[in-house]
Amino acid sequence: MDIAITLILFQIIILIFAVIVHEVSHGVIALALGDPTAKLAGRLTLNPIPHIDIYGSIILPVLMGVLSSGAFMFGYAKPVPFNPYLLRDQKWGPALVALAGPGSNILLALGLGALYRIAGLFMVIPTEIGQLFGIAIIINIVLAVFNSIPIPPLDGSKMIAPFLPYRVLRSQAYTVLEQQGMFLVLLFALFGFRLLSPIVFGLANLILG
Repeated sequence: MDIAITLILFQIIILIFAVIVHEVSHGVIALALGDPTAKLAGRLTLNPIPHIDIYGSIILPVLMGVLSSGAFMFGYAKPVPFNPYLLRDQKWGPALVALAGPGSNILLALGLGALYRIAGLFMVIPTEIGQLFGIAIIINIVLAVFNSIPIPPLDGSKMIAPFLPYRVLRSQAYTVLEQQGMFLVLLFALFGFRLLSPIVFGLANLILG
């Protein structure tokens, strides 16, 4: 099999797993805080089938992988259903649920980094394997950092909500931002994503050592 195709397939597999863990983590924390919506919908599982979004989990990653020759890839899973009104803590609960997604990806990146370092103590890791570890870590960091951007509907917007004045959250401008946020997210993904590169690669280098 062609190396480029193999690389794209590897990235798709890692990406799908990473976004599933991301979404399941939202549901797990929501359940712990009193909201069983995700559990009742059968979404607290690592089985990819209930989570896969045909466009976001397959078409978009493949298209980006092919167009960039495997250099860059992004995607998403179906959002886990969530009812903030069932949370015991109405102020901080939604922020904690939102934080769980990026947090899970950072933990995955740290876990992969620890595995790489430990394995390196007992054996010489081939360069190709090291590159695969690097790709997996970068994918998780990208998901964590990108989703932490405070633009609705990304997790970052919910993470900062408890710190915003009530009048801001209920303002017409914020309502419009919530309604049109996805357009801004797409614009940032197309034209502003390079601004995140120093953060992503800085964290990856720190984790890999």
